Amino acid sequence: MNVQITDINETRKTLTVTLDKGEVQGEYTSLLGEYTRQVSLPGFRPGKAPAAMVAKRFGKELKDEFKNKVIGKAYREGLEQSKLEVLSLVDVEEGQIEPELSAAIKLTVDIRPEFQLPEYTGIETQIESTEPTDAEVDAVIEGLRGERADFKVAERPAAKGDYVRFGYTGTLDGKPLDEVVGDKKIYAAAPQTWEEVEGANEGLLPGVAKQISGLKAGDKKSIDVAFPAEFSAVPALAGKTVAYAIEVQEIRERVLAPLDEAFFKSHQVENLDGLKAQVRGNLTARKDYANRGAQRRQITEALAAKANFPVPDSLVASERDALLRQFIEENLRNGIPQEKIEENKKELFENASKAASTRVKIQLILAKIAEAEKIQVDEKDFNNWIMREAMRSGQRPDKLVKDLGKDRDQVRAVQQQLTFDKALDFLVSKANVKTVTNKA
Repeated sequence: MNVQITDINETRKTLTVTLDKGEVQGEYTSLLGEYTRQVSLPGFRPGKAPAAMVAKRFGKELKDEFKNKVIGKAYREGLEQSKLEVLSLVDVEEGQIEPELSAAIKLTVDIRPEFQLPEYTGIETQIESTEPTDAEVDAVIEGLRGERADFKVAERPAAKGDYVRFGYTGTLDGKPLDEVVGDKKIYAAAPQTWEEVEGANEGLLPGVAKQISGLKAGDKKSIDVAFPAEFSAVPALAGKTVAYAIEVQEIRERVLAPLDEAFFKSHQVENLDGLKAQVRGNLTARKDYANRGAQRRQITEALAAKANFPVPDSLVASERDALLRQFIEENLRNGIPQEKIEENKKELFENASKAASTRVKIQLILAKIAEAEKIQVDEKDFNNWIMREAMRSGQRPDKLVKDLGKDRDQVRAVQQQLTFDKALDFLVSKANVKTVTNKA
């Protein structure tokens, strides 16, 4: 066997592995022997058919498997002799592979880049205080009361936070809106709908929440609604200003649940002090979790900025494609039309490529840190991952384990991700931490 290495770039190489005819014939003879021992042909006991008859009967199957075995041998022995640390096999040019002939197989591979690790302990990170303010605690409690709020009829003009029930009919340039909106009739008219006055979340008609403030039951009013320039729900309304005639039917005031015994009992506390203590504990845990995430981001950004080395194209392409699939799926779920996504395809591709390159660089750095610090994934790590994934996906842990056992690539991917996570946790534990004032 002979191996020649050709550099394509710093992370991509071509291995030309030449197997002499004896090595090639050896693979064929071994494979034919396996077939002969295992198959049955009419007139012969199992395993006793002549090799020539077996070769003729299973010619196509033998040929395909033979080629794969020769390529596999070339790949394994080529890597062993070249000592390259291969991350992915990019391409195979098999050439002519026949028994009793030598074979030259050209393998294009991406290898792990060589680089010096930057200083990775003592990285500066900033966190916010985990101590909740009184205002934050009060806001959470008000939210809990709001979840059980009652809505009582109010005989007064609508004020912020009230809910208004009204009917509406729209026109565009004097033309009935139902002739414009197609099958989206809800944008043309409705006998009734509810809207929160000056609410944080807009309803169906943008800007209406602010224009119904001060109205009372029985009031009629004409309002103008300006639809955004990009309005995918009804493209015919994009950038248009529509006149809506509305009639208020009812005002309801949002009355928060009282801080009484029943309310405290529903939250497994005895009184207001107990509830505040519970809320403080939850807020502290939430802030601690957010700080942890912030530190991980700061550390990965610092590592990416410190290390400058080429990343393998195949890894970047794989990561980029995964990011694009994720983005497109999320946008389609959110109602963004496929045509709109296609319009921004070039920009999306460029952004995904940049993000993927950074991700791959960070993964390579974390892998090298894990190796340097002898960070390994153990059975406990896998078990914890199984339990988290089972809770996230709603599957039984035993089913996850069974499915995982059928997919070695998935096992390797999980192991790799767990290694990255443990390396990051290690870096967080070794970081320099500065606590800053809570953001407003």
